[in-house]
Amino acid sequence: MKQPLLVTCLLLLSAAYAFAQDNKSPFRRSTYIKVNPTTLINELDVSIEQELSEKLSLEVGVSGIYTDYPDYLLSKKIDIGQKKPDISTEQYVDGRGLGFRAGLRCYLFSARDGLYRAMGTYFEPVLIYKKVFYPNEDVTINDDKYKRSATKDVYAFQILVGRQITKDKIVFDPYVGLGVRTKVYRYQNFTENNGAAQSNDGRLVSVLPSIQLGIKIGLKL
Repeated sequence: MKQPLLVTCLLLLSAAYAFAQDNKSPFRRSTYIKVNPTTLINELDVSIEQELSEKLSLEVGVSGIYTDYPDYLLSKKIDIGQKKPDISTEQYVDGRGLGFRAGLRCYLFSARDGLYRAMGTYFEPVLIYKKVFYPNEDVTINDDKYKRSATKDVYAFQILVGRQITKDKIVFDPYVGLGVRTKVYRYQNFTENNGAAQSNDGRLVSVLPSIQLGIKIGLKL
């Protein structure tokens, strides 16, 4: 999964560079820094957008994950017959991690088109990778202590449609979108079997569609 993700990122960067090189019209490139307040329930999401041409920009972002409780609600509280990872509530709540995102944003209209009310409307394919580390938990079996551990890798592809609005230096970037998300859980638990501790190593892959709805707020640098 990692190799196709890397190849796709390189193709996006190559296409962006080629497009920018071919566009010879005078254009002053702008840079934007934005945060996503709609994700603050579980992570701080910061992104930087760099314009490459009048209709193309590159957006990259990083997110600091300070709890994975929303995934607990999706995994444990919503039952659609899916398999569920053997991860405790406390591990979800105290999960920590990092996320990375890259998107190639295509603006549909420029100032030359004369459609000022529609300016800022864009289409953006996005690739996402996240890594979550769950805290170890002590398990006591026959007076001996063992540690249960778990991690999660997330690979996602999204298609976003939005409209970026700039008021002086302030930027508002509402968006909606659809995507697909793959979650790979790895965990190790311990249970008692005939008076002895038995290690249970598990791996669970979950592939589900996703819906995006949010807004980014930031500054034009």
